[in-house]
Formats: sequence, C-alpha cells, structure tokens
Amino acid sequence: MTEAAELRRHTQDLLAAQPPATTGRLDFLRARFDAGLAWVHYPEGLGGLGAPRSLQAVVDAELEAAGAPDNDPRRIGIGLGMAAPTILQFGTEEQQRRFLRPLWTGEEVWCQLFSEPGAGSDLAALGTRAVRVDGDGWVVDGQKVWTSSAHAARWAILIARTDPDAPKHRGITYFVCDMTDPGVEVRPLRQITGEAEFNEVFLTGVRIPDSHRLGEVGDGWRVAQTTLNNERVAIGGMRLPREGGMIGPVARTWRERPELRTHDLHQRLLELWVEAEVARLTGERLRQQLAVGQPGPEGAGTKLSFARLNQQISGLEVELLGAEGLLYDDWTMRRPELVDFTGREAGYRYLRSKGNSIEGGTSEVLLNIVAERVLGLPAEPRTDKDVAWKDLAR
Repeated sequence: MTEAAELRRHTQDLLAAQPPATTGRLDFLRARFDAGLAWVHYPEGLGGLGAPRSLQAVVDAELEAAGAPDNDPRRIGIGLGMAAPTILQFGTEEQQRRFLRPLWTGEEVWCQLFSEPGAGSDLAALGTRAVRVDGDGWVVDGQKVWTSSAHAARWAILIARTDPDAPKHRGITYFVCDMTDPGVEVRPLRQITGEAEFNEVFLTGVRIPDSHRLGEVGDGWRVAQTTLNNERVAIGGMRLPREGGMIGPVARTWRERPELRTHDLHQRLLELWVEAEVARLTGERLRQQLAVGQPGPEGAGTKLSFARLNQQISGLEVELLGAEGLLYDDWTMRRPELVDFTGREAGYRYLRSKGNSIEGGTSEVLLNIVAERVLGLPAEPRTDKDVAWKDLAR
C-alpha cells in the first residue's frame, strides 16, 4: 500500500472489524499490529506494510478521529525508539517475530544497558564482560548505570565486552537480556526531582543464550550505532504541535498572568519561542529524511537543541513565576515509568531538564559528533583506538 487512500480504507476496515468502543485495548492494539498499521514502513508481518514512513500520519489521524487507543508511547519509548529499529536491522527473523509485537503493544517494556560507571561518555571503554560457555550461551558480569525504566522492564538491549584483547571499539557484542533472569539486580538512583526513574543494574553470572545475540560477535559497536542514532532522533526529534513541549506551559502562563510580565522576560520569551519553533520544524525535516533512509549523525544536532532549549525555557519559567516558581509539589521517593515534562509544575520541569544534557549522549560528546560527522571538521586526536582494551589505562 503506497497511497494514502488505500491506507485510509485499510484503517477503516480495521475499525469496522475491531470497534474501539467495544474492543479491549490490548486486543485492539494486537489487531492493529497484525493489520500492518503499527508502523506502516516496517515489513509485512512485523507490524507494517512496507509503505512509506510518511503515511503513518494518515493512519494515526484516522485512528485518533475514531477514538482508538494508542500504545502509550511515552511509557515504551526505549522499545519503540531504540530497540525496535535495531532488532529490525540486525535481528534474525525469529527474533523479530518474537520481540516486535509485544514491544509495540506495550506488553513488554524495554530498557537500555549501555552506560557504566567507568564508561559513560566514552561508551566504547565499557567493561561488562560476556564470556562464551557451553557453545551456545554467554555468562555476563558487570554493572550498568542511568538505566531508565529498568525497574519496569522485561527486556534490555545490552552491550558487553567479549574480546578484551581487541581495541575497545572492536571487542563488543550486542545482546538482548531478560531482566527477570537470576543475577539481574536493579537498584534505584534517586534524582534531584526526588524520583528514581533511573537505576543502576548489577549483572552477576547472568546467562544469555546465543540466540539472543544481535549481529555478529565483536560487531556490537556497529549495532549500537543504530541504537544511538535512533535514540537521539527519538529524544530530540519527536513530533510536536506548535507550542508543544516545554515552551507551551510558559507561553500559556505569559498569556494568562499579565501581572508577571516584564520587558526583559518578554524579549527572552520571544527569542526562545522562535528557537523552539525552529527546533520543531527541524525535527519535522529530519523525520522526512528518515522516510528515505536510516537516521544519521544529524540527530545529534536535534538532541543538542532539545537539551539546551529545555533548560533555558524551564529557567525562564521559574523566573517568570517568581517565588511561586520555587514551590515543589512532592519530594516523595517514587519510581515512575515515564517522564511527564508538561504534566507537572514549573519546579519539576526546571530540575528534570538538568538531565537532558546527560541522557541520550552528553552534550559535549554530541558536539564532537556534529563537528566531525556533520561539519567535516578534523577529528579530535585519539591515542587509544588501536590499543587492546585490556591495556588501556583505567
């Protein structure tokens, strides 16, 4: 199906067969996936129809107008934005059929076991080890950190070192890890907001079958680049309406609370409103580019802009509200399954946005990516690229 009219008819057929008003939410989502209307650009049988990515908006509009349930994408963002495209590109047919359907319907939540205490910005220096045993399995030992939703996840995408004698980028292998297996321990990391959406994960003798390996042994860094490129687009290039995201609440406060206005705040709000709109349109352009290929390093630019704007806008909002902006609703320790930037008060937005320049790749690392891979500037000198990982100073 390559025409919008065909997709509309197909969507109406789904709605007729599974009326949202009388069909259970999960039953409807499963039927939508099986009809190829989950992500239309995926292959048939894997939730798609092999149609252009741009036609997903046609399907979404028809379903929204009919009051159909969605799959709560904010709750399963790591699965949708990072795990799924990696499984599609590198997974076997068996892996694709096992993981993609419950991932998309939200029956199985995913997390990402990449960063480590000693390998955050320099991810390729990771030290979690995977040792092959019994010919068809692996035993994994190590520690991961800053793992969003690990406390709610059934599955994790995991990179581990399988060859310490190879240089750091070459001795890594990519796995799917069952978070319910023995040896997986999840501990909360309480944040400045009082919540613990992040976690640290300890892996002790965790057995992973070789059938849960994605890509070739030792090729995990290349596989991980697919995940990371998609992660930056998922974070920084999400589809928003005008005044969507962080700029919406502060613009609304400005209109509704004229007594708070000053000339200086007005000028700053105008500048940030324009920058937010430019970022929104840039994200739309990036998604159009995705319609004809895989995400590239350009996603690093949108992620950079997302972090900077969120921090500046939330800071302006706190200033606009004055003493009221310093209030905070609840410091209770909670373990949320999603981040709700616009559903909380200004104090939460201000504090939570501090993490935007760290999560999904630090701003410093993303600046290097933009400089080297987008602008073509000379690469930063690196003396460790051809040194065996075991010989690196730590």
